[in-house]
Amino acid sequence: MRRPTKMRRLTGVRTVLGAAGLALMALGAVLLWGQATRWNVVIWLAGAIVVHDGLIAPLVLGAGLMLGGLKNRGLLRGALLSAACLTLIALPLLLRPLQTSNSSVLPLNYPRGLLISLAVVATVAGLVGVVRRGRARSNRRRPKAR
Repeated sequence: MRRPTKMRRLTGVRTVLGAAGLALMALGAVLLWGQATRWNVVIWLAGAIVVHDGLIAPLVLGAGLMLGGLKNRGLLRGALLSAACLTLIALPLLLRPLQTSNSSVLPLNYPRGLLISLAVVATVAGLVGVVRRGRARSNRRRPKAR
């Protein structure tokens, strides 16, 4: 049985993308091997795997299980994922701010910026939830056309 043309094209695209990914990984390994600090990078990557598998993945799975029975769980999961990404991006600057001789390098108040960003995410998620609830109510009130 022949595959449809679209499926053959997708398989070809996946093959090309997979080959490009493998080539880039090999290039990265070659470039890493030429560095003097390669073992620091290897240790950092191993630590990233341990932190992901030991901390981040269980937290995400636990949050998903706790949100399982809610009506707007997709919206809430999206908001939590956005908040987590914002926090991970800001975390290095929050935990260890760099002391520089040039005061204009990192002049912002990062804790305040993170809190404002998280408030925006929560507000937008709340507004989307209110709009969805309003639409659902208005759809229930309308009589169905025959």
